[in-house]
Amino acid sequence: MAAPHPRPDDSSPAIALSGVQFEWKGTGFRIAVDAFQVARGERVLLLGPSGGGKSTLLGLICGISTPAEGKIEILGTDLSTLSSAQRDRFRAEHIGVIFQMFNLLPYASALENVRLGLAFAPGRARRAGGDADAADVLLTRLDLPEGKMRHRPASGLSTGQQQRVAAARALIGGPELIVADEPTSALDGSSQERFLDLLFAQLDSLGASLLMVSHDERLASRFDRVVRTTDVLRTEAAA
Repeated sequence: MAAPHPRPDDSSPAIALSGVQFEWKGTGFRIAVDAFQVARGERVLLLGPSGGGKSTLLGLICGISTPAEGKIEILGTDLSTLSSAQRDRFRAEHIGVIFQMFNLLPYASALENVRLGLAFAPGRARRAGGDADAADVLLTRLDLPEGKMRHRPASGLSTGQQQRVAAARALIGGPELIVADEPTSALDGSSQERFLDLLFAQLDSLGASLLMVSHDERLASRFDRVVRTTDVLRTEAAA
């Protein structure tokens, strides 16, 4: 029988890292994080240039990568206490991820891509009502027009439309933490503002925390707190 799924501790921070060290094997590239936290319901922007370790940090927070040293607690759960399969289940249930390149299935429709967010997360599926209408509702709130467009293959959508589908997939079923990797990098200024308006409205309704990484200084005013990679991460080449 599979181990019971861990229940996040509601009194803990959304993200808490301490004494973390990680090295990409064969590259000599290392990052270290002495301490970093994101509170429940907080919206934090992590700013830094490309190659500064931002995406590596997100991989650690999502349990995709594991540190050589240190502790990573997500929603009160110490990821080091989970097996690889348990980390995958934990991520599917509790973390909504918006990827830089969206990572949509190109031949699946917008609706199918959004529903994919529930495929491996029975808890999120229950919170969504177990109803396919939840995907339609989210796409409406995120301003993707109803009708044929929602049944069109993702490869036939514009960049902005694909971005909203990716956001809906991350938000469906109400995960407690949203992690976003440069989700506005392909958009102009006005499109960025519109997307953040839509995203933050949904975060308000969920009470979810947000950690977004970007190199774009223009986004800073929209967040509760801005943290620079130089204040959080130390990167170096292994000797």
